[in-house]
Amino acid sequence: MKKIMDEFKNFIMKGNALDLAIGVIIGGAFGSVVNGVVNDLLMPPLGLLLGNVNFSDLYIQLNRKTVELAPQTTLAAAKEQGAVVLAYGNFLTTILNFVIIAFSIFLLVKGIQKLKSGATKLKKEEAAEAAEPTEKLCPFCQTSIPVKAVRCPHCTSELTE
Repeated sequence: MKKIMDEFKNFIMKGNALDLAIGVIIGGAFGSVVNGVVNDLLMPPLGLLLGNVNFSDLYIQLNRKTVELAPQTTLAAAKEQGAVVLAYGNFLTTILNFVIIAFSIFLLVKGIQKLKSGATKLKKEEAAEAAEPTEKLCPFCQTSIPVKAVRCPHCTSELTE
C-alpha cells in the first residue's frame, strides 16, 4: 500500500498533473464568469431586441396530447406540470457560452504563441550576434584588436587580413 501511495504522490507532484489541476480549476471559474456574462449581460438585451424573448423559456413541448399548457407558459412551469420539452433556448445559451470560451482560449493561445515566437526571435538574434566575432589577435604582438582594424594600435604593424 505504501508503494502505491508513493507512486501516487510522485504522479501528483509532477508538473503536468499540477498544471492540469490548476487549469481545470481556473477553467471552471472562467466558465462561471462567461455564464454570468452571457445570461446576465448578453441574453437580456438580445431577447429585448427580438421582441421580449426570454431565451431560458424557449422550448418545444413533445407531449402536447397528454399535458395541456397555456400559451406563454414558462419552462419551469411546463416541467412542473409534467411536460416533456426540448429546451432549445437553454441550448442556444450554452452554445453562446461555448463560442465565447473557445474564442477566449483561441486569443490566449495566440497571445502565448506570439510571446514565445518573440522570445525565440530574440534568442536567435542574440546567437547570431554572438556568433560574429568582434575582435581578432594581432599576428605580430598577439594583442586583441577590433576585427576591422587595418593597423595594430599597440605595435603599429600593418595588418593584411
